[in-house]
Amino acid sequence: MATHSRLSAARYEIRKLMPQRRDLLGLLMAGAVVTVAFAVHRRSTAVSPLVISVAIGVLLTNIGLVTDRMRPGLSYGAKRLLRAGVVLLGTQLAARNVIDLGGPGLVVVLVVVVATFFGTQWLGRRLGLSGPMSLLVATGFSICGASAVAAIEPISGADEEEVAYAIAMVTLCGSLAIVVLPLINRLWFKLDDTAFGSWVGASVHDVAQTVAAASAVSEEARKAAVIVKLTRVVLLAPLVAGVSVWRRRQGATVASGTRPPILPLFVVGFLVAIAVRSTGWMSAPTLKTFRSIEQILLAMALVGLGAGVQWSKLRRVGGRPLILALASWMFIATLALGGVLLTH
Repeated sequence: MATHSRLSAARYEIRKLMPQRRDLLGLLMAGAVVTVAFAVHRRSTAVSPLVISVAIGVLLTNIGLVTDRMRPGLSYGAKRLLRAGVVLLGTQLAARNVIDLGGPGLVVVLVVVVATFFGTQWLGRRLGLSGPMSLLVATGFSICGASAVAAIEPISGADEEEVAYAIAMVTLCGSLAIVVLPLINRLWFKLDDTAFGSWVGASVHDVAQTVAAASAVSEEARKAAVIVKLTRVVLLAPLVAGVSVWRRRQGATVASGTRPPILPLFVVGFLVAIAVRSTGWMSAPTLKTFRSIEQILLAMALVGLGAGVQWSKLRRVGGRPLILALASWMFIATLALGGVLLTH
């Protein structure tokens, strides 16, 4: 009897993960947007399809082209597809990424992530923002942008508007970094390609934005940026676990009324994917396929997240989250630059 109950519960959970008929229209819209985003990306590889997807989502919802019938599917994408994309992101990481970075580089990454995470939350409280909003922005800026916001959202206690604003801020600043960092380096610092790539990897938020910013300089810069960036991404799991333990001790609950899990299931999947990649069993074509699927899932999810950014609602929040985002961006860029100058 108990076994039957567990099987029934498992089937119910699986059904919740699958899209419903009501989700179809929104998913079709997201798919159409992603098709456009990748077409633009193929013409200009410096522009991330993820950035294009979230930008089109924001545009469509604010000019009134996102109907109520589309929102269930867009919401499904923003939650379920984003988490599936985070799991597949783990296939792009391997233990040797951390080893290749070396001791000094690893110290720089740890200092940058920890200082940005706690410093952003401290400033958010000083600006009068809610704890969940400050936590979302801190996680997105310190780790890997929208993917990190999605990972921390289930245990953050944030509402939909706060999640939308955090996604908007991390997307805005990460997109600016693609243009600003190469320009600043060319005009002032004149770092060599490896050092510049390390700076980008330690400071830019989304993986795709990191690749775009470093690729504007050279292939050598891109390789250095990816190694540093993926080391930051590995820290996503311990960060989520630490926040979950902290919130459990506070007696916090998630939407279902239960205490937040120490590690959400999709973060466990992310760790398993890293472990499998580290074995070396996956062939290059397999990894390339997973990378393509991951990008499509994340892009569709970001259409949904972008569609949640409604300026009429965000205006009520005011400009303080923008101040926090810009301050956090400048802080992580400055701290990362200092670390690179010390270690190169």
